Amino acid sequence: MTGDAPPASVSKDVARALFTKMSLELAVDERLRRGIASGEFQCAIWPSRGQEAIAAGIGAALRPDDRLVTTYRGLHDIIGKGVPPVEVIGEVLARTLGASGGKGGTMHITAPEHGLMLDTGIVGAGIPVAVGLALAARQQGTGRVAAVTFGDGATNTGSFHEGINLAATWKLPVIFVCQNNKYAEMTPIEDTMSIDEVRKRALAFDIPGIRVDGNDPEAVYAAVAEAAARGRGGGGPTLIEAVTFRLSGHFFGDNHRYMPKEELEEAKKLDPIPRYRKRLLDAGLFTADELDAINAKAVADIDQAVEQALAGGFPDETALDKDFYADMEGIPA
Repeated sequence: MTGDAPPASVSKDVARALFTKMSLELAVDERLRRGIASGEFQCAIWPSRGQEAIAAGIGAALRPDDRLVTTYRGLHDIIGKGVPPVEVIGEVLARTLGASGGKGGTMHITAPEHGLMLDTGIVGAGIPVAVGLALAARQQGTGRVAAVTFGDGATNTGSFHEGINLAATWKLPVIFVCQNNKYAEMTPIEDTMSIDEVRKRALAFDIPGIRVDGNDPEAVYAAVAEAAARGRGGGGPTLIEAVTFRLSGHFFGDNHRYMPKEELEEAKKLDPIPRYRKRLLDAGLFTADELDAINAKAVADIDQAVEQALAGGFPDETALDKDFYADMEGIPA
């Protein structure tokens, strides 16, 4: 990654979508942090601050009916996919307006109507699920692709290798996106694998392995759009390594002393949101006032979503036996 990004290369509509998604993702992160720190509410979050460009690029490149599987550090992915903020925040705050009725929390958000099938707290567990969704898409003839995001640490799990092997063998329409933020929880990547680039793992399965600047939403957008076209056309899966940096600790409250100060300071210079704002201004696609308005609307929308979620209340005991069976009439007595 470099400090300077190339001129904007997408249409104004795509650029607006990318910047809007990144603004919403930032607003969610900042609002939840502020609420937890002030004692306004209690919840657990695993921040994705610094990784907004990846989620925006994925969300803008996928069709609304394409499927996405993400992780507990995936609130930015979920917002990027288009799940309404009140459903995301409601679930994080365990309120009834949450996408999973307030019963799943940050680690278990599902919104199939928006293409979000799962986020999971088990490292690497979403990968085989995405492979199954891609197989279903082929059998059903929907033309959908399934995208799954995970961290660099997940590429050391058996589910990663097994999932990619099956997807490659059957040429399934899956997009494997590694959000390489350099740390597996609190362990630097150089302590967990012998290779210097995650994309090289694609060589073992004879599928495309692409490495992009994960702080550049347009680079991610282009890579995902190309992978989606390949998958829909029967060309099989793609592994995308989006290189970025996690600007926060593993969890909210983590002091992340394990990150060298110099490394963190250098990473902050590549913060994708101000970097993309500058790029759009330099390209003349938007004025500062236009981008400020997008930011302001994102903050207002998230503030409103928090108010709505808190007003929704907690689920009560009548919700205990719901959402287990597709046919409610079939619940055992």
